[in-house]
Amino acid sequence: MGREETIARERIEILQERAAAAAREDRPDRSREYVRLARRIAERNRLSLPTRFDRFSCDACDRYLLPGRSVRVRTQDGHVVYTCDCGHQQRHPYGD
Repeated sequence: MGREETIARERIEILQERAAAAAREDRPDRSREYVRLARRIAERNRLSLPTRFDRFSCDACDRYLLPGRSVRVRTQDGHVVYTCDCGHQQRHPYGD
């Protein structure tokens, strides 16, 4: 792992924390900016977002998802369905 990659990963982690904090404080615009910036850093450095960050951010509107506030969470036949306030759905498997 190179120095640039390490710095990029650290910045993405910091932005994840800030996006979550902004979402908890009801500041969705600021939270969206943090998510967009983290995605841009990941793209430029050819990195994938951490799983937790990827699952808790909407691909359509870049909103940081907080269950019960900005996303509805349901379970169906072996997967969890996250439905954002914008209507976009994500499905993630769970199980065995």
